[in-house]
Amino acid sequence: MSAELTRARTQLSNVRTYLKQDKIQMAAQALHDGLIAFLKHPLMKAEKQEFVRLLEDSTMYLSAAPKLNEIFPIALTYKEGEERQLLETVKGLLAELQKNVADEAQQMLEALERQKQEELEKGQHLLDSGQNESAVAVFNALLNRFSEDAELKSDIAERYIRAGMFSEAYTRLAEAIELSPENIRYYNSIGMALRKLGKFNVAEKYFAKAVKVAGKDPHLFFNLGRVYVDWEKWDKCAKSALMALKLDPDFKEAEKMLAFAKKRLA
Repeated sequence: MSAELTRARTQLSNVRTYLKQDKIQMAAQALHDGLIAFLKHPLMKAEKQEFVRLLEDSTMYLSAAPKLNEIFPIALTYKEGEERQLLETVKGLLAELQKNVADEAQQMLEALERQKQEELEKGQHLLDSGQNESAVAVFNALLNRFSEDAELKSDIAERYIRAGMFSEAYTRLAEAIELSPENIRYYNSIGMALRKLGKFNVAEKYFAKAVKVAGKDPHLFFNLGRVYVDWEKWDKCAKSALMALKLDPDFKEAEKMLAFAKKRLA
């Protein structure tokens, strides 16, 4: 007996076990693969009889699965000689099971997103009422659950910035950038937080990284210029404003920044 037939026989023998473990998709896949192997390979009489018995038993077990009718209302039946008809039905069953898995995954994602939004609103309410430590605790618990979600870290950081909690915002934005270094918005936000903290040299380094990623963003240079305004680095401020205007000649705020920097340099 070939390796494929041996594997198919083993899988068919496990159909009942899969169903006891509530693994309907694995049971259906085992029946599908068993049918394919049976149809592809010539079998000796004893081998054929064994496979027919295995197919009969597997079909019976699968058709009796309690959850099957909820997912797939078409009856599963098998008689020797009707392997191709059963195969088409099992293909339909597998397609429906896959769709069901996708639907369940989507529902799970939606439920997680609702939970995430509820916790964000809870944390925001605490910030709005001045309970900053409690808000941080809520946000930290949320981030522990979604530790690889860069956008969530950025969202929470923006809430910290609006609340004047710039150190907390910087921490979360640094983590977001580590996870998603190509997102320019994170650099602009972390630059704002660092500027408010007076950490101008660190802000400058982050903007330098951002320029390497997307140097053609005029707002990137404008926001760097704002760092230089607070830092009173007027020559660098003028250069940043010029770069912003080079990329966007109609950038009015950059024009005002350049004029202001030139005035201070004079």
